[in-house]
Amino acid sequence: MFLGTYAPKLDEKGRIILPAKFRDELSEGVVMTRGQENCIYVFSNTEFEQLHEKIRQAPVTSKQARDYLRVFLSGASAEMPDKQNRVTIPTNLRHYAGLDRELTVIGAGSRVEIWDSAAWDLYLAEQETSFANTTEEVIPGLF
Repeated sequence: MFLGTYAPKLDEKGRIILPAKFRDELSEGVVMTRGQENCIYVFSNTEFEQLHEKIRQAPVTSKQARDYLRVFLSGASAEMPDKQNRVTIPTNLRHYAGLDRELTVIGAGSRVEIWDSAAWDLYLAEQETSFANTTEEVIPGLF
């Protein structure tokens, strides 16, 4: 499970060093793709294979499913960390997420998310009050 918040820098070649706590699970390769709120989702190969099995079950007759999958999968890229635990973020994904040198990398359970730090700070500031004031069950059975 991926947890925590980290602040790696994007180098001039579009690479980041993976947070130490994520390296074991991501050492066999990652799949990066567009995420919601203009971040980048990063999945381990194993997690992406499981996700792909669920994707295969989406009805081809559903326009909403087709549209979502086209955007989600067309931006996907399989990447392999190098010996220094760096992974390249493809140019199209860097543009999609508006990434500059300052990044925020968060653990989001089954995936990692890469955010432009300014975008993350804004998102978190907007969501923290809503989170603190939640009065009803958002995730069934959680609280």
